[in-house]
Amino acid sequence: MASFSAFVVVAITILGLLIQGSSHPQLSSDFYSDICPDLLPIIQRQVQLAVAEERRMGASLLRLFFHDCFVNGCDASVLLDDTPTFTGEKNAAPNKNSIRGFEVIDAIKAAVEEACPGVVSCADILTITARDSVVELGGPYWDVKLGRRDARTASQAAANTSIPPPTNSLDQLITSFHAQGLSVQDMVALSGAHTIGLARCTNFRNRTYHEKNINGFFAKERQERCPRIVGHGDNNLAPLDVQTPTVFDNNYYKKLLGYKGLLHSDQQLFNGGPTDSIVHTYAENPDAFYADFIAAMIKMGDNKPLTGTDGEIRMECRKVNY
Repeated sequence: MASFSAFVVVAITILGLLIQGSSHPQLSSDFYSDICPDLLPIIQRQVQLAVAEERRMGASLLRLFFHDCFVNGCDASVLLDDTPTFTGEKNAAPNKNSIRGFEVIDAIKAAVEEACPGVVSCADILTITARDSVVELGGPYWDVKLGRRDARTASQAAANTSIPPPTNSLDQLITSFHAQGLSVQDMVALSGAHTIGLARCTNFRNRTYHEKNINGFFAKERQERCPRIVGHGDNNLAPLDVQTPTVFDNNYYKKLLGYKGLLHSDQQLFNGGPTDSIVHTYAENPDAFYADFIAAMIKMGDNKPLTGTDGEIRMECRKVNY
């Protein structure tokens, strides 16, 4: 009798797990294989066109993914426009006058909708676009995990507090990434995304004029594009990696070794602290960087996804369905 009761308990437990698994399905690389078989080449082509028109766009599209995932998971909330009755994340401090590429996502969504109406989420489009942007700029390829759904809400407050600013110390960076379920090594690897793209003067002015752990010649070069006085040249741009700003490689880490990190938060990774050894490894071994970057990107994409019946599949990425 006791054995029969134990059997019933086990059976109920297994059934519960099966039901839970079916209502919250796992992300998978073949999620759209049957319902939208041409999805990957469609997005790849659109990314190729966008990067061919402007090489910087590859970095901008990758950054969109980061800024989305750091606010309540990778749910495309960053794409939602403000309305008279809705406040999105685009005007949060880390995003305003900073993130870009929304028109490219619009074009990708339109192309995907034409081929496969109503089945591919904007969150998954952002995920694939980030990977394709890295590849298009010479970086590694990886199989992206798919099956996310789109948020119907956004949080400007969470964007203001969750996205790490360029003024962060190493301890603050570690805490911020840990809140996303990411390790110290993940943080250093993901920071390698700064091997591409540009930064505004307002984000590196203080470093180039006042910080001591910076190469003197490098600081003077940056000062030429960034006047000392606040309000003058605030939006002037400089490359995060001055050597190969549109190539996804490991030069970012090599520059840190020479104290040529553009942002305060960049140089914190190599400043006599516990992450120095990781920076050394990535500077000397690009394959190690690529492997850890891929693992960290997948891990970040797995954080709190909306799946199953949660959220929705937006018809337009800028607004929720009505």
